[in-house]
Amino acid sequence: MSLEELIQNYGYLAILVITFIEGETIVILAGIAAHLGYLDINLVALTAIAGSFAGDQLWFYIGRHWGPKIIAKRLSWQEGAEKVYKHLHRHQYWLILTFRFYYGLRNVTPFVVGSAGIPRLRFFTLNLIGAIVWAFIFAYTGFFVGEAFKYFIDDYHRYALYVLGGLVVVGLAIWIITMWRHRRHAREHGLK
Repeated sequence: MSLEELIQNYGYLAILVITFIEGETIVILAGIAAHLGYLDINLVALTAIAGSFAGDQLWFYIGRHWGPKIIAKRLSWQEGAEKVYKHLHRHQYWLILTFRFYYGLRNVTPFVVGSAGIPRLRFFTLNLIGAIVWAFIFAYTGFFVGEAFKYFIDDYHRYALYVLGGLVVVGLAIWIITMWRHRRHAREHGLK
């Protein structure tokens, strides 16, 4: 199966699953793939909204039910939780709308917001609005990166899939290195 077929057959599923967990890189790459004609840009954004929104809602409800107990037991989470609590106290609406854009706080924020007892409907509404804005910004950023790429290389269709594949590899490498650094930092500071 070629890379084009993989993207066309499993691209939306990959967007859904990966945005459920994290996601900026996959949404940008999917935007580039949409520019190349392998995916539909509006479906890319809608899939990213669904994955991101569902993942953050899940973390919110887990935090709501078990958050304080989990945070108390995990020293490595306490530092991130304190940052979120501080921002939540000052700028609750703004934080919930924009947490997807803060590197390193994307996954912990909905969990901590849930543990802080923020009303369900407020989080649901602000989370949905934030997911919509986030998904369209990153999807169309990728789409316009694909457009810009066309101006720098004459026969861009011939090289576009190689560049897209290379970007996937670079994105995975950055993610692995980041995870490794966080774990090393936690071990060095005696955090669980």
